[in-house]
Amino acid sequence: MDTGITTKERLERLMAAKKQLEAQITKNGQILAANDNVGMSGPLVDLEGFPRNDIDIYQVRQARQTIICLQNDHKELMNQIQSLLNQYHSEIATTDPELVNRASALDLDSDRSPGGANIADLAPVRAIVVVNLVSPDSPAEKAGLCVGDAILRFGSVNSNNFKGDLGQIGEVVRNMQNQNVQLKVKRGEQQLDLILVPKTWSGRGLLGCNIVLPPESMEH
Repeated sequence: MDTGITTKERLERLMAAKKQLEAQITKNGQILAANDNVGMSGPLVDLEGFPRNDIDIYQVRQARQTIICLQNDHKELMNQIQSLLNQYHSEIATTDPELVNRASALDLDSDRSPGGANIADLAPVRAIVVVNLVSPDSPAEKAGLCVGDAILRFGSVNSNNFKGDLGQIGEVVRNMQNQNVQLKVKRGEQQLDLILVPKTWSGRGLLGCNIVLPPESMEH
C-alpha cells in the first residue's frame, strides 16, 4: 500500500474520531444546559454562598471535567489532522482533490470546534443577538459593548442552545447579577472577548443596553 493511500485512510479515521469527540462534548454540554444553562463558569453557589438547590452540582462538575478532558483530546486531534493534511497536500493533492477539500474544511471549522479552553468555544458559529443601543456610563458601555456588536455568546448561552428567546439572556443577567459574564462579540471582522457585570446603576435595568434578534434569526 503506497504512502498516499495510507495517508488518506489515516485522514478519514481522524475525521471520524473528530466527529465522535464533538458528539460527546455536545452531549455533556446538554447536561450543563439542562442545569439552568450553567455552562463552564456559571456559579454553583447562591448569592449567600450556599450550594445551589436548583441544579445537580455533582452532575455539573462531572460534565465540566469531562468536557475539559475531551476538549484537550480534540485540540490534540486537530493538530494531528493539520499535520497529516499538510503531508497529504504535498504527496497526492492532485490525485484526490475531493478528500483534500473535505479535510481542508476542517481548517475553517477548527475555530468553531470544541477545541478551545471553554465550552463556549463549542464555538459560536452565528450571532444570537445584536446590540442596538448602549447607554452612557452603563455596565454595557463599561464592558466595551458598542451599537452594532453581534453577540455570539452571552455567558452560557450560545448558538448551540439559544432558542431565539430573549428571555434566555434575561435569565443569565438575573442569575449573574454583580458577577462576571463572559461575552464573545463580533465587531466587523473581529471577534472580541468581553466581560460584562450586570448590576444596578443610575439608569434602567442591569445592563444599560438593548439587544434584538439578528435578521437571520427573525426569518426562521
